[in-house]
Amino acid sequence: MMTAMSQTLSLHALNRVLASIDAPRNGRALYALLSAFCLAGLMLASAESALAKANTVIGVIWAVGGLLTAFVGVNTTGLLLMDQARGREVREVADAFHDALRSAPRVLLTLLLVLSTLGLAAAALIALLYSARLPAVGPALFALLVPISVTGLGVMAFSGLVLIGPLTGPSIWSGKTSLQTARMLARQLRHGPLEAGALMMAVFLMTALVSAAVSFVVISGGRALAVLMVWLIGIDVPAQQLIAGLFGYGLRSLGANGAPVATTPLAIAAQTGGGVVFAVALVLPTLVYLRGCCAVYLALQDTPGDDAAL
Repeated sequence: MMTAMSQTLSLHALNRVLASIDAPRNGRALYALLSAFCLAGLMLASAESALAKANTVIGVIWAVGGLLTAFVGVNTTGLLLMDQARGREVREVADAFHDALRSAPRVLLTLLLVLSTLGLAAAALIALLYSARLPAVGPALFALLVPISVTGLGVMAFSGLVLIGPLTGPSIWSGKTSLQTARMLARQLRHGPLEAGALMMAVFLMTALVSAAVSFVVISGGRALAVLMVWLIGIDVPAQQLIAGLFGYGLRSLGANGAPVATTPLAIAAQTGGGVVFAVALVLPTLVYLRGCCAVYLALQDTPGDDAAL
C-alpha cells in the first residue's frame, strides 16, 4: 500500500488547497494573527528606538520579545486554521494560545533536527569540494562533484521551500511529535516531492494574488486619501509619507531617506492609522498562506473525515 504522504495529485487535493482562500473568514485566526503582529510590531519599534539611543541590551530584549511574540502568534493562528481546514469547530483563541505555548517548542525542535541533518550533508559536500584542491585527482574529482553538488544543493533548497518550511508547522499543529514530523518530511521527500511541490505552487500563487489585490487596494486608497485630506481636512500630508505609513515605514526611516515629512498632529495620526492598515494588509496574505500549508499537509496526509473542510 502506498504511504499516506505519497498520495498522487488529484482534483480533490487541488480543490482542498484552493479552498484556503476562505482563510480570512476565520475571525478567531484573523484576530489572533493581527494581535500578534501588532504587538510584535510595537516591540520591534521599541527595540529600534532603544538601539538608536545606544541602549543595546534593552534593544535586544525588545527585539527577541517581538520575534517570540510573532512566532507564538503564528503557531496560535496555525492551530485555529488547522481546525478550520479539518472542518472541526474552531477552538477559542485563549485555548489555541495555551496549546501554542506547548507546540511551538516542538516546531523549533523539528526544525533543529531537520536542519542539523541538512547541515551534516552540506558539511560532507563541502569537505568533498575542498578535496578537489588535490593536485593529482582534483580536476577529475571536481568534474564528478559538480553534478552531485548542483543536485544536492538544489534538493536542499527545494526541500526547504516546499517541505520543511510549509509542512513542519501543520504537522505539529495536527498533533504529531517532532520525531514523527521529521520522519514524515523525509518520507515525503523520498516518495512524493513533486506532488508537494505542485500543491505548494498553488498556495504560493494564491498568496501572491491576494498580496497583489491587497497592495492595489492600499495604494489606490492611499493616493485617494492623500488628495481628500487636502480638500476636506485642510492638511497637506505628502503622499509619499502616507503611502510609506501604509507599508509599515515610520517617520524616522523617511527622514533618514531625505523624504518630505509632515510632523503636525494630524499627520502623525495619519501615519499611525497607516500602520494599522499595514498590519491588516500583512495579515490577510499570511492567513491564506498558513491555511494553504494546512490544506497541503492534509491533502498529502489524506486524513479521513476532512472533506467537510471543503
